[in-house]
Amino acid sequence: MPDATLVYDDDCGFCTRCAEYLVDRAPVEIVGFSELDADLRDRLPEDYEECSHLVTDDEIYSCGESIERAFLMSDVGEDYRSVAEFLRSFEEYERLREEGYEFVADNRSFWSDLTTLVFGDDRQRDR
Repeated sequence: MPDATLVYDDDCGFCTRCAEYLVDRAPVEIVGFSELDADLRDRLPEDYEECSHLVTDDEIYSCGESIERAFLMSDVGEDYRSVAEFLRSFEEYERLREEGYEFVADNRSFWSDLTTLVFGDDRQRDR
């Protein structure tokens, strides 16, 4: 049973590829913006389409923090949990994490092309 739900822009090939990579490695369910039901939509911020969100029973994490927390839930991110906890103790970390998220989001086309070139177009779901 999933511990969280990652809500993402399923109109974005790069976002979809990342979500599908994560769902195979972490106890998360993935739900694209186009697949939101009313209950999940009501839990999200009004401007939910601006970035991804990780929804748990108790919290909603958005943008860079959603990706960080989802990654740390994965088998790949497991070894980095203590690093993330350490980084969170620095005042500038949140700003840098969010700027990094925005940089990737603003250049999704490049990242999509790069991941397709390196890994192929192996998305599991039809778009």
